[in-house]
Amino acid sequence: METAEYVRILDREGGLLAVAAEEAGTDAKVPTCPEWQVRDLVRHTGMVHRWAAAFVAEGHTSYQPDGGLPELDGEELLAWFREGHRYLVDTLASASPDVRCWHFLPAPSPLAFWARRQAHETTVHRVDAESARGGTPSPIAPAFAVDGVDELLRGFHARGRSKVRSDEPRVLRVRAVDENDAVWTVRLSQEAPATERDWTEDDVDCEVAGPAGQLYLSLWNRVPFPHVTGDASVAALWREKSAVTWS
Repeated sequence: METAEYVRILDREGGLLAVAAEEAGTDAKVPTCPEWQVRDLVRHTGMVHRWAAAFVAEGHTSYQPDGGLPELDGEELLAWFREGHRYLVDTLASASPDVRCWHFLPAPSPLAFWARRQAHETTVHRVDAESARGGTPSPIAPAFAVDGVDELLRGFHARGRSKVRSDEPRVLRVRAVDENDAVWTVRLSQEAPATERDWTEDDVDCEVAGPAGQLYLSLWNRVPFPHVTGDASVAALWREKSAVTWS
């Protein structure tokens, strides 16, 4: 996917998030993140937007801490969120393709990284906001969902920080049924998961399969796995250990 497409998705998803949060109300519980109310979700996502935009806009070449969460609530909080989201979209859309700044996953360029990461960050949290509002969630395009699964498996969980570990070697297959070549082989061990985007002829202990959008959300622990075959304890291990937390 091209950077401009990620920016367009980020623009749309942030708008949907704000609408859902406004309709739900900031007191509403977030079923997909039970420890949060909508105000927590909006504060967090708005903080991340400003944090991400600063790397690109200000050219920071080393890690910088975030600016913290605001004490705002209600209409003022939503206005603050919309302002920060617009700033992030405009910053990414107008940035030079060769901008140099800190980023934390492999990518063709820092700009490509931040556009991709914030598009997925905002999409997952848009789903959270819509879960608080209730009703049918907005769809996720299969190709974008596949890209998000790839970022999660071959990006986040390829790092030493991943807590998905197994005392005994296990092999998990992840397969999207609605996109060609969307298959991942995840080898679990006492080290960080090693993931290849391919079909292995080796025996696998467990397979999780389903439409790409559902796989995407289930791997981010927002919904149950669509379909599990084989040793269900491997899928349970993922759900227990795979949370990506802010630090």
